[in-house]
Amino acid sequence: MSLAHKIADFACNLSYEDLTPEAIHEVKRRLIDTMGCAMGSWLAEPVKIARHLASFSTSEMGATVVGTRNVSTPELAAFANGVMFRYLDYNDTYLSKEPAHPSDNFAAVLSIADAFDLSGKDVILGAVIAYEVQCRLCDAYSIRSRGWDHVTYGSFSTVAGCGAMLGFDEEIMVHALGLAGVPNNAMRQTRVGELSMWKGCAFANASRNGVFASLLAHMGMTGPSQVFEGEMGFFKEICGGAKFDIERFGGDGEPFMINRTYIKRYPAEYHSQSAIDAAEQIIQEHGGVFAPKEIESVEIATFNASYEIIGGEPEKWRPQSRETADHSLPYITCAALVDGKVTLATYDEARFRDEDLLAVVARTTVVADEELNKAYPEGGIPNGVTVELTDGRSFQKRVDAPSGHVLNPMTDEMVEEKYYSMAIPMLGREAAADALSPLWSLDEIEELSDLFAGFII
Repeated sequence: MSLAHKIADFACNLSYEDLTPEAIHEVKRRLIDTMGCAMGSWLAEPVKIARHLASFSTSEMGATVVGTRNVSTPELAAFANGVMFRYLDYNDTYLSKEPAHPSDNFAAVLSIADAFDLSGKDVILGAVIAYEVQCRLCDAYSIRSRGWDHVTYGSFSTVAGCGAMLGFDEEIMVHALGLAGVPNNAMRQTRVGELSMWKGCAFANASRNGVFASLLAHMGMTGPSQVFEGEMGFFKEICGGAKFDIERFGGDGEPFMINRTYIKRYPAEYHSQSAIDAAEQIIQEHGGVFAPKEIESVEIATFNASYEIIGGEPEKWRPQSRETADHSLPYITCAALVDGKVTLATYDEARFRDEDLLAVVARTTVVADEELNKAYPEGGIPNGVTVELTDGRSFQKRVDAPSGHVLNPMTDEMVEEKYYSMAIPMLGREAAADALSPLWSLDEIEELSDLFAGFII
């Protein structure tokens, strides 16, 4: 059986009744987190651009652009919503051979569900399937090492979730996977060097492509055969001839992958989360935040994936954009030490250009530590932070499983607190609370308009 057929077999034969209570509850938590991120990113320039683009189009079979009354085409709604969900780099994460932000899949799942008048239960099923496919692919092979971006896997995961909601049989699902997978392979240049707005939009584009492929397959379009194993297929062209397989999926006693993913406590690239936790512990031991001039040096010991993605490039020491700043381990850690916290304001241009803070960043070294590398990812995301002061004092902390990691999960109350921190500024306290209620009752919603209505700004 080809890999596409294996994915199709799983996605087409899983039903809502097969889902565990834990998986259903986690979908609700992740959608709450995701909608909070949409509110938090509302005023960001790339989000405005994506929303404006979606406003140019309307559709008889349309989907809602979150925060508006605009019903755009399903694929443009998926793109606009995907940018909102992802742009802050605050939505959830999964780390393995390939990293992922699997809640990105909600953009496609919600778009198709809205366009076809599906229910909250359909959204839950589609989300569980999309999470499952993306995370299993991330476990199987690192396309990053070949120069391809992790959002490439999103073409397959979004189609799996959307196609399942649309009732595809296995043959149609395989066609849809080919329609999504063959044309849409994203280059890793998205996340290399000085980063642009596109960093936060790349998976939104995968969602757009997945929705488009799903609609084509739904209408009878056939797709390229053997998307993975073919003569010019994924394994040969993207993986350089390497082949991989997925041995199992969730269900029948096997936990679903959504319950193995992580919620972000801080708005920063996930590999830095434990460094922020370590910085906060050091501040407590020190008795308060550090003045930039009292810091002689900072050393961050990290693991290889962290070093490669957020700690090894020269651009990370003087970020020129928000996108580079939230992907800079030295900048994020030093901001935590000096400010006492990492918030959305950490990435304001005035902050990442502050010369006093940048002077501390300049006195920071990042080293790849082989001992820490052994613990990643099963044992967490270990980061060790050492701060040397000009008066001779030294502070050192190591954190392996930061708050929000699957080994140290956030409570429902903490998820709500994070949601409110972003929703209240845009909606007000009462409206934010009213909008939250349907998310906790997602399995009881028959029309998604009941969900979207609370978020109109």
